[in-house]
Amino acid sequence: MTLVRQAAGHPGGDTNSPDLLARLLTLGRPLVMGVLNVTPDSFSDGGHFFDPAAALKRARRMVADGADILDIGAESTRPYGGAVAVPSAEEIGRLARVLPGAVGLGVPVSIDTMKTSVAEWALAAGAVVVNDIWGLQRDSELARVVAQRAVPVIITHNRETADPSIDIMTDIAAFFSRSLDIAACAGIARQKIVLDPGIGFGKTAEQSITAIARIGELKSFGLPLLVGASRKRFIDKVSPAPPDQRLGGSIAAHVLAVLGGAAIIRTHDVPETVQALRVAAAIRNAL
Repeated sequence: MTLVRQAAGHPGGDTNSPDLLARLLTLGRPLVMGVLNVTPDSFSDGGHFFDPAAALKRARRMVADGADILDIGAESTRPYGGAVAVPSAEEIGRLARVLPGAVGLGVPVSIDTMKTSVAEWALAAGAVVVNDIWGLQRDSELARVVAQRAVPVIITHNRETADPSIDIMTDIAAFFSRSLDIAACAGIARQKIVLDPGIGFGKTAEQSITAIARIGELKSFGLPLLVGASRKRFIDKVSPAPPDQRLGGSIAAHVLAVLGGAAIIRTHDVPETVQALRVAAAIRNAL
């Protein structure tokens, strides 16, 4: 998706619509997905929204600031290591205090999980998108649930460890091909799929930068692309800063990702990202 003239507009409507993804993508502008981590150990915010009241306040603020989708996760995946595995029951317990309230805010809610049981619970509670950082390749039953519920799924590239010797774009393409085969076998409609190159996941800083620079190559799959470069460590490699001071680098990466073809931007900083994308669109469309 290119930067286009329509800079405003909100999805609204029925968040349970069977054509939810298609409807969102016809808004004529990049979509902004707001990140809400209800964990005590998030790399990006240090657990500031583990408290349910704080989390719901944050969700309301993101919607008011222009988030098209809320992406809620209750297990830190910490793309650079150090994540602590959380049992499904605990993950669901964290979500139960926040997700139903977020669903009531009127924008689609995505569940960020790699566990079938958590996805099933979240979808029953009102979530309408599944965001799997292992691209349906970690939990063999997750694709079945996505197919049965006929919801959109975000397939994210990942690796157990970074390998600086590989061509990361070749690896991403091969990973996506495997995930798409899994999705097809499970009966997931192709039009329900979004691809995410997984900035920071199993990649060196240089490979994350390459994935953004060459994101246009992934348009060959003919599917919407999502980029989540928000506060990631590659920014620190270019311009040293702690996670909560990487706004400038996040915005630079996201604007360039949209110019390269990204249709959805996943961010912790919704108002700044919305503003940046609108201004970038206005400037580009003045040419």
